[in-house]
Amino acid sequence: MSARRHLLLAFAAAIGSAASMVAQVAAPAAPRVFEIDAATLARVKASADQSIVRHAIADAAKALKTEPHSVVDKKQTPPSGDKHDWYTQAGYWWPDPANPNGPYIRHDGVKNPEKGDFTDESFFHKTVGAARTLALAFYLTGNEQYAARAALLLRAWFLAPATAMNPNLNYAQFVPNRNNGRPAGIVSARRMPEAVDAVGLLAGSKNWTAADDAGMKDWFARYYSWLTTSEAGKAEASHPNNHGSWCENQIAAIALYLGKTEEARKTLLSVRDTRIPAQIDAKGLQKYEMARTKSFSYSAMNLHALTTLAAVARPLGIDLYQPRKPGAPGILTALDALLPYDPQHPWPHEQIEPDREDSLCPSLYYAAGYTHDPKYSDALKRFACEASAVDEIAALGS
Repeated sequence: MSARRHLLLAFAAAIGSAASMVAQVAAPAAPRVFEIDAATLARVKASADQSIVRHAIADAAKALKTEPHSVVDKKQTPPSGDKHDWYTQAGYWWPDPANPNGPYIRHDGVKNPEKGDFTDESFFHKTVGAARTLALAFYLTGNEQYAARAALLLRAWFLAPATAMNPNLNYAQFVPNRNNGRPAGIVSARRMPEAVDAVGLLAGSKNWTAADDAGMKDWFARYYSWLTTSEAGKAEASHPNNHGSWCENQIAAIALYLGKTEEARKTLLSVRDTRIPAQIDAKGLQKYEMARTKSFSYSAMNLHALTTLAAVARPLGIDLYQPRKPGAPGILTALDALLPYDPQHPWPHEQIEPDREDSLCPSLYYAAGYTHDPKYSDALKRFACEASAVDEIAALGS
């Protein structure tokens, strides 16, 4: 048995016992985070079992090597003339052979390599992912080297006047010769709440100042205003597929960060009462994702959004796993519909990009933590899921 396989088996077997151990420990004050269960995180910090802490340190050792990047690093200048504006090209749009100088045409699921020439999206994901990883290690250990690097990354992307992103996505995923940006581009920034959680984990660090904190609050207040009032933001939030799910996750998490609890509650109740029933059929298939050429990975992507939304909703007493109408299909119905199709059992529907079974892993961690059902922790082994410390915390549940 490979070392990696051994670790996967050990992790899955340990979920239940670790959850019990963590739950018995008196917890320190919980951090102000939204996609991670704050109370569980506090108990992990206080627990005598330091396995997750060691994992967080190992994750942070890699994240310490992340260089600060920003939107001004890109080669291209957006139509606004301001490099501080996010600017990316749509990935599934290609030149039209019948009209080479005309508008690009769509080939769903087929990536145009031109997209890779635009760096804002990739640098953003690296920045916020590393910042949250480092901030988590700081919270669990108190080691200021992690906080210092996380603060450096966040300041470069959000705060430093020379490099900060303008708080809008007006020019996200433009299509050449068609438009300057699309509502669909908002999904590219779906990890915004990770930056918010990083801020909560940095509380108390000498490397994260009151001015930093106020600056992030101001940035996200302006971004939230754009997201909820712009035509692009409203269009994306109303989109019925994974785009709308991820947009509403941003709205709910950022609203809570800004103290707009009732606005977050309204969004989350709409997800429970309207979005989930419209997306998932009686068999658990997600009709808007099944229409895609990558129907498995997009179904998994939407489930990732829904299980993340469920984590955001739970502290408000809203359980997105339980349908409003008893017995109706819900998140777990949809997850169970994908569960048989691990790498050894091919998905029987269209999926033009192979080897994407691991796209189900994020939802499996959340489901394992919510249900404590062995079938989900066992599935982590079948799908060869590679856990981060954040994933391990999700799998512990609350």
